[in-house]
Amino acid sequence: MIQGPPRAPAAVAPLFIGSEIYRGSSYGPAHPLRVPRVSTVMDLARALGWLPSDRFRTSPRAKPAALSLWHDPAYIAALQAAEGLGEATPEMRARHNLGTLSNPVFPEVYRRPATGAGGTMLAAELLAATPGVVHVPGGGTHHGLPDRANGFCYLNDVVLGIKVLQRAGLTRIAYVDLDAHHSDGVELAFGGDPGVRMISVHEEGRWPFTGRLTDTGRGSAFNLPVPRGYNDSEARAVMHGLILPRVAEFRPEALVLQCGADSLTEDPLSRLTLSNRAYLEALAALVPLAPRVMVLGGGGGYNPWSVGRLWTAIWGWLSGRELPDRLPEAASAVLRGLGWGGGARPGPEPALLTTLLDPPREGPVRPELRDRLALLARR
Repeated sequence: MIQGPPRAPAAVAPLFIGSEIYRGSSYGPAHPLRVPRVSTVMDLARALGWLPSDRFRTSPRAKPAALSLWHDPAYIAALQAAEGLGEATPEMRARHNLGTLSNPVFPEVYRRPATGAGGTMLAAELLAATPGVVHVPGGGTHHGLPDRANGFCYLNDVVLGIKVLQRAGLTRIAYVDLDAHHSDGVELAFGGDPGVRMISVHEEGRWPFTGRLTDTGRGSAFNLPVPRGYNDSEARAVMHGLILPRVAEFRPEALVLQCGADSLTEDPLSRLTLSNRAYLEALAALVPLAPRVMVLGGGGGYNPWSVGRLWTAIWGWLSGRELPDRLPEAASAVLRGLGWGGGARPGPEPALLTTLLDPPREGPVRPELRDRLALLARR
């Protein structure tokens, strides 16, 4: 058994925000988000005995008025209309990027992202009132734009959650993004805002092709593109050379951590090679730096086994559970019940069905990464 690093007991036990809307909801058989994710985390956590009813909150569905804290009311209305019609009109496609290959219209195209946004906004409200930790695996859709769907993200719950924290009076909020893709929507929202410090670590040369090393988000952002093959040793160097010092010096009143799972080796949409232990190391280092911590899932994470294991391990660590070396039968059965939902991808390696933690994936810290960290250290 592996237990999370010791930490001071929180004033309030961590909370998990989820919803049944994710069960069976799919972007369609040809889309990478045809795979189950949040429902897997809920099932796996319950099979491990980690999700008692007093730690679980059902995510509300954010109402249009709440979503208009950042999103254009006309876009919100278009999302609702597309769900009702079951398709996007040519105007919706041209104006709002709905009904495309990346952002298709599916049966819950409004209700599902509005539920994700509602969960993150509820977490922000709870944390603003009472310091603690909240895990929202359905959150983290960091590409959404004010009036357009973008990169599989219809709404930007990250932006909405941070704005709720700001509206409650918090003036120093740190946002750390570990997804393989740059958090372009979040940077658009808070670029130039001295009260929000954004740090994004993402694969170089990958969509949306933003977040260059020299991009400062008008002074509010640190962007680190990393080369393919990015490993646990390099993630540790980035944590200590960039993320920790920049978060610590900011002295945040709240920390929002986005844990998109596409930086893992098994993910089909990136070429990074992290283990899920690298994410837990990041948690162990970052959680003590702020009295309020919101841990989101992410837009990224397209291997159903690796994303389910990661986000469940995160919840286990946050809630002080021992992480087993080998899963009990009930938990293993949850993983055996997963599939790709179509396509011809091979099944998982046996360890993905019987364990929760990956073996460490260490490697050299390459000179180009050290050079980029040195450049950012001089800012």
